[in-house]
Amino acid sequence: MQALQSVLPSLTDPGRLFFALLIGHMLADYPLQTEFMAVGKNHRKPRPLPGGLAQTRGVWVHCLTAHALVHAGVVWVITGSVTLALLETVLHWIIDFVKSEGWTNLHVDQILHLLCKAAYVGAIHLGWVVATG
Repeated sequence: MQALQSVLPSLTDPGRLFFALLIGHMLADYPLQTEFMAVGKNHRKPRPLPGGLAQTRGVWVHCLTAHALVHAGVVWVITGSVTLALLETVLHWIIDFVKSEGWTNLHVDQILHLLCKAAYVGAIHLGWVVATG
């Protein structure tokens, strides 16, 4: 806990805040995204879910929303802003949906997510959003 307290006060610096959001994004997109979410969130590629479960109609909405909410939680913990967490939920959902439509690829998807994080840092730095993290 003491280590966390030593990191959080330094997040007033835009570079450190962006780096924290970048790390949080990578944690949420890779180790915190379960195989169930990764397979189930793509509505264009219905396939069996982990554990031998059949992918039922509409399960992708739950998987994609859960994944977006994990990202929102990371943004909320780092910034302390519910506004940015809600925005992250919506934007992450849309960006991942667009990727599953085939309109973007993994590289564009990741760039869009990182541009969102840069915009959050800019909004905080300009005083448009209050961050308490």
